[in-house]
Amino acid sequence: MLDKVLIANRGEIGLRILRACRELGIKTVAVHSKVDADLKHVRLADETVCIGPNPPNESYLNIPAIISAMEVTDSVAVHPGYGFLAENADFAEQVERSGFIFIGPKADVIRLMGDKVSAIEAMRKAGVPTVPGSNGALGDDSKKNTAIANEIGFPVIIKAAAGGGGRGMRVVHTEASLLNAISVTRAEAKAAFGDDTVYMEKFLETPRHVEIQILADNHGNVIHLGDRDCSLQRRHQKVLEEAPAPDVDATARQQTLAACVQACKDIGYSGAGTFEFLYENGSYYFIEMNTRVQVEHPVTEMITGVDIVKEQLRIASGEQLSFKQDDIIFRGHAFECRINAEDSKTFMPSPGKVTTFHPPGGNGVRVDSHLYCGYSIPPNYDSLIAKIITYGKDRDSALARMRTALDELYILGIKTNTDLQRSLVTDAAFQKGGVNIHYLEKKLGL
Repeated sequence: MLDKVLIANRGEIGLRILRACRELGIKTVAVHSKVDADLKHVRLADETVCIGPNPPNESYLNIPAIISAMEVTDSVAVHPGYGFLAENADFAEQVERSGFIFIGPKADVIRLMGDKVSAIEAMRKAGVPTVPGSNGALGDDSKKNTAIANEIGFPVIIKAAAGGGGRGMRVVHTEASLLNAISVTRAEAKAAFGDDTVYMEKFLETPRHVEIQILADNHGNVIHLGDRDCSLQRRHQKVLEEAPAPDVDATARQQTLAACVQACKDIGYSGAGTFEFLYENGSYYFIEMNTRVQVEHPVTEMITGVDIVKEQLRIASGEQLSFKQDDIIFRGHAFECRINAEDSKTFMPSPGKVTTFHPPGGNGVRVDSHLYCGYSIPPNYDSLIAKIITYGKDRDSALARMRTALDELYILGIKTNTDLQRSLVTDAAFQKGGVNIHYLEKKLGL
């Protein structure tokens, strides 16, 4: 097992990683910016290192500072969590070259899956269902691009190969607006990502967002941990997730699960990873792969009993997966509500001092949060401050527990989106299950 792990992240995921390390007897190093000296996991870590000022590019995105912290603390490995450098292939490569272990897949695999064009091609070869599209980057031939769009059928969507988080994409409804859309998306992609490569796909009108969790070790063993539904989104950012995905075609699900496992074997994947799909009319369509642990991983842990972060640590230490596919039994249902420090109506961030924090409890309730009374939320980072997770023997009981949990949640001193979450878990359409990715924005009038 790894002797000492440096946690290259902050907030709730920093605390989540620290807890997993402690349970496995691994010593921890918490790096932090100046404003984050009072983070809960920083207070609890065996060692701490301040790696820079508050701006992320001077601290949590500062690769030399993080590697230097590993050197001075004799860390063996680094866990990147999610966000920041978690899917940065250059970081993974520099960590390995410096003689340390990156807890995640190899740099070349991160690059392969980080480029949407190469990722789609790799998935197509592995038999993973993909969205009808250009099957590669778009060239400069206007007539050819127009012909591709007409063959796919409007509406289409132009996407940046290096895009992510909802950026670098444009929906096109008519042939007349196609060429300008390609040109504008290229320019935006170049400015945002330093890469103007774009590709084209069929734009699905009312899809759901369904993703599949996998684990793979360095000995060729790969398993899946089922799926999740993450369709409640605002501006491409997830708000509420659940597992398993409700009302999904059983045959299509099993075929896609098997294809994802095979794809991981084909590309030599190791660690935790998530395949993201659009699901419409009984069919899955691959959109991207996240080569890291997901924010919403707890719902999968609740229905499988598998500690995904512990498995990441075991895999990085060279161990084989501690179970086979037949050992994974799916039981019950789970929900996760993301609690953000923001206004429920305007979505404006609400940093400040937490004067009161009373998390919910009871049977089947889990709270992942770094909050404590007196903690001051800085304005420099993502507004996620807690994740409320509930489990039940079925979807209805898990949802009933979530309604109760949200009513118990008590946070003073700042504004939160708790009222929004309460409105979602009592929404009639959501209670039936299977709302599409546009549902929340339509509900909010956006």
